[in-house]
Amino acid sequence: MASRDQFQRFIFEHSQVRGAWVQLGESFREIGSQAPYPDSVRELLGESLVASVLMSSSLKFEGTLSLQAQGDGPISTLMAECSHDRHIRGLARFDEHSISEEDFEALLGQGRMAITITPAQGQRYQGVVPREENSLAGCLEEYFERSEQLATSLFLFADENGAAGLMLQRLPGHTEEDDELWERVNHLARTVEADELLELDSETLLYRLFHEETVRLFDPEPVAFRCSCSRERTLGALEAIGKEECYSILDEQGSIEMDCQFCHSHYRFDRNDIDHLFTGHTLH
Repeated sequence: MASRDQFQRFIFEHSQVRGAWVQLGESFREIGSQAPYPDSVRELLGESLVASVLMSSSLKFEGTLSLQAQGDGPISTLMAECSHDRHIRGLARFDEHSISEEDFEALLGQGRMAITITPAQGQRYQGVVPREENSLAGCLEEYFERSEQLATSLFLFADENGAAGLMLQRLPGHTEEDDELWERVNHLARTVEADELLELDSETLLYRLFHEETVRLFDPEPVAFRCSCSRERTLGALEAIGKEECYSILDEQGSIEMDCQFCHSHYRFDRNDIDHLFTGHTLH
């Protein structure tokens, strides 16, 4: 049985070429169970989650990396997020009556895609992902080439039970030998089949693809579905809405109720909660 819910980095020894592999099982099924996703939506969400984990390998600090897309197609919103400790969450909003195509461009329509990196400490960064390729992997490869000046190859697959992916990158400072290696390993990686990525463990897969190269695997890291919502964070969102709006909702509804869009946790706040939020004390 292949290892599931794991992320692993690897390098080609004595070169400026690196890679990462991820396989999602239970974590993907948990996220996929949050809504009645059609197969095409579930698969694109799975690819997005895989991509967020692979791209998070570049995080050198505590924080999150998220991939977000909005468009005028049947999928109006797509979001996948991975933290530095490989906690993932994601969602897709869609019009079930409009989904008749499985084509990437048809599902998202015209719109915007972005990668957002949010450090626990420091300034948030957002980069726009070009939408000129008819696959998520192709769009992200273009992003790395244009925004990061990193030659990148991504292989993303998902089905109803799991999702998996492989990423290769050629780092700056590469030599002519690295360029030859890059061409070689890309040619080999393009032979990978969906069932190989979805079922094989990392060692077996990488040996099957790159057995003529010297590959060093780093320790695997577990991946898990975790939502970062909390009562305190939800109160923070209410504080951002503002005192006047919060009390207006209270006067109209008697309480403020909010549901997390990722995990469906339910939060209820009464007048005492809002009094304490804005004045620091409660009224009895």
